[in-house]
Amino acid sequence: MDSPRLAVIGLGYVGLPLVQEATRRGLRVTGFDVSNAVVDGLNGGHSHVDDISDESVAAMLATGFSASTSPAVLRDADVVVICVPTPLADDRGPDLEAVRAAAAAVRDHLVPGQLVVLESTTYPGTTEEVLIPILEESGLEVGRDINVAFSPERIDPGNDTYTLRNTPKVVGGFTPACTQRAEEFYSLVVDTVVVAKGLKEAELTKLLENTYRHVNIALVNELSQFCHLLGIDLWDAIRCAATKPFGFAPFTPGPGVGGHCIPIDPNYLSHRVRTHLGQPFRFVELAQEVNAAMPDYVARRAQDLLNDVSRSIRGSRVGLLGITYKANISDQRESPARDVATALIRLGADVSFHDPLVADWKLPSAEVRRVPTLAEAIAGSDLVILLQAHSEYLDPALAWDTTPVLDTRGVLRGSAVAHL
Repeated sequence: MDSPRLAVIGLGYVGLPLVQEATRRGLRVTGFDVSNAVVDGLNGGHSHVDDISDESVAAMLATGFSASTSPAVLRDADVVVICVPTPLADDRGPDLEAVRAAAAAVRDHLVPGQLVVLESTTYPGTTEEVLIPILEESGLEVGRDINVAFSPERIDPGNDTYTLRNTPKVVGGFTPACTQRAEEFYSLVVDTVVVAKGLKEAELTKLLENTYRHVNIALVNELSQFCHLLGIDLWDAIRCAATKPFGFAPFTPGPGVGGHCIPIDPNYLSHRVRTHLGQPFRFVELAQEVNAAMPDYVARRAQDLLNDVSRSIRGSRVGLLGITYKANISDQRESPARDVATALIRLGADVSFHDPLVADWKLPSAEVRRVPTLAEAIAGSDLVILLQAHSEYLDPALAWDTTPVLDTRGVLRGSAVAHL
C-alpha cells in the first residue's frame, strides 16, 4: 500500500497518537471530531492530550494534517479508523452511541475500496453486529466492495517505553482479505502487526488483557487488607516474589482502579456473558466488587490512623496527594480519588488536595479545596493520604516523619508513613 490517505475519527487519547505516528511515517492524515474545541485547538497547534505536546501538534500540521468537524472529509480517505469513546451504559454494558454515530458518518461518505477499522474497546461481536450493518446501509458490501477490521487500541498514557509504534498491533478482519488489508495498513504505522483469527478474537484481546489486570489487582487489594490485620508487609512479599524469573507477574495494591480501561472494560465481557449466555462471569464480578470497595477501605484506614493519634476523623484535616488515575498525567477519568474523598467527607473529614497536574477538582456534591504547594498540604493536614505517586512526591529529599501519612502506593519511607 503506497502512502494511503488516512482519516481518524475521534481525536482523543487513542486517535491523536495514531495521527501522530501516521504523520511521522509519511501518511497523509485528516482528523474528524464532533468537538469544535478539540478541532479548533488542534488546528491552532494546541494539544489536549497528556502525551502529545503542542510542538508535536505543530509537527503534525507541518505534514499537512488538519482536523475537521465535517464528516465529508471521510470521503477522501483510503483508510478510516474509528477511535471514539465507549463509556459504560446504565446496564453496565458499553454505550455504543458514539460508535453508531461514527459508523453512520462513514456510511454517508463511504466509497468502494475503503478500509474501515474500529479501534474503540467493546464486547466481542460489536464490529459484526453493529458496525457492519450500518456500513452496508450504503449499498456497499463488506468483503466485496469495502474492507472492515477491528484492531484494539493499546495506548498506555505516560509510558515512554512502549508507544503506539513499538507496541504490537493486533488486527482481525471480517474476511481474510479484510485482515490482509488491515495488516498492510498498520505495517506502515507500527513495527509489529499480530494477525488474529477474526473479528471476535481481536475484540476479545483487549478485554482479556484488561480483565487479567483487573482480577490480579483485586487479588492484591484484598490480600492487602488481610496482611494488614495479620501484621505482614505485603509490599515486601511482592518484592520478593517478583524475583522469581518465571510463573509470577507482580501487581500492587492501591486505593481502587482508575482510567477508562481497567474499571470499565471487564464489564463489557461480563455484560456479554450475561446477556448472551444467561450466566454470571463470577470471577470478573467478584474482582469488580473488591476493587470498588477499596476507596471505603482507604477511608476506614484513615479513620484508624487518626484514632491512633487520639483524633476523631470528624473535623480532622485530611490532605489528598495526587488525584489523577495514573502517575505523572493529568487524566482524572474514573480516578478512585473521587470515591476516597467522598467517603472521607461522609465521615466528617475536612478534605483538601494537592496535585501538581490538576488546577481544580469538583466532586458531584462539592468542590474540594486545592492546596498550592506540597509543603502547605503536609503542614496543614492532620493526616495525608498519598493516592498517586507523582514524581514530585518521590523526591528523596522529602522527609515523611512528622504528619501521619497513609501511603496507598507503597512508595514512601519515613517514621510517619503507614502503607495500605
